[in-house]
Formats: sequence, C-alpha cells, structure tokens
Amino acid sequence: MLIILAFIIFFHLAAAILLFVSTIHNCWWVVSPVGREVIYADLWYSCNSTCYPVENSHTTDAAYLQAVQATMILATIFCCVSFFVFILQLFRLQQGERFIFTSIIQLLASLCVMIAVSIYTAQKNSFHVPSLQEGSYGSSYILAWISFPMTLIGGLMYLVLRKRK
Repeated sequence: MLIILAFIIFFHLAAAILLFVSTIHNCWWVVSPVGREVIYADLWYSCNSTCYPVENSHTTDAAYLQAVQATMILATIFCCVSFFVFILQLFRLQQGERFIFTSIIQLLASLCVMIAVSIYTAQKNSFHVPSLQEGSYGSSYILAWISFPMTLIGGLMYLVLRKRK
C-alpha cells in the first residue's frame, strides 16, 4: 500500500510541476525568422533577447488569450488544492471510503487544461501579431497537452482509490 501511495503522490506532483512549467515558461509559440533571433511567445510575453508584453493583451481583441491565461492558472490552482485535499483526506477519511472530493478537484484541473490548450490551438492567430504568426508550437504548449492526460488519469485514480490500512 505504501508503494501505491508513493506512486500516486509522485504522479500528482509530476502533473503539478508540468502545469507550473507550462504556465510560467515562455515557450508556447516559437518563431525562428531567417537571419534573426528566435522569438519565444508565451501567454504574457514575447521574448528574444528582451521581453515585451503581448500586444493588446488587455483589450477585448485578446479575450481568447485571457481565457487561456485564466484557465491555465485555474488548472494549476486546482491541481495544488487537490493535492492538499488528498493529504488531508488521507488522515481524515474512514477506512474504506473513497477520495471523491480530491477526484472532483483534480478532474476540474484536467478540464481547465483541456479548455486552455484547445482555445490556444484554435485561436493562436487571433492574438499573435502578424510577424509572429508564422511559427510553431513550443515546449510549454506540449507540456500543457501532456499535463492534461496526467491530471485526468490522476483524477480517475483518486475516484477509484479507497483508503486502506
């Protein structure tokens, strides 16, 4: 039982780390123009040797970007909260009960990641300036997609998991 518990905790922490990195790191979109520096764009900034905010990110023109920002932050918060709820339930639940509340919060984190990455995929050209539209997806985008099944599987594991002695 202790090995299963350690695996579940490790799996949850790995998903949380992936969410933090994909939300914070500036590599959602990569543009490498010929003869110029590579430009990395994330949800807040576009960077080469210096960083500058995404143009018009505070306006209604970038509502899709704001939705992606909000749902990625929510996913990260939900993932962290579900870990703390799991630890609390680990000591508070009666033997044989399930970690339903932890599972619900983790599945909400998974849903938020899926929404954020889906919106980014569908609307990437609407909030990038024309000079940045000819690029490719970066590592943070890929990590966000990887964190989606990890949080989903984690939520399903908590749904099935029963407290044992």
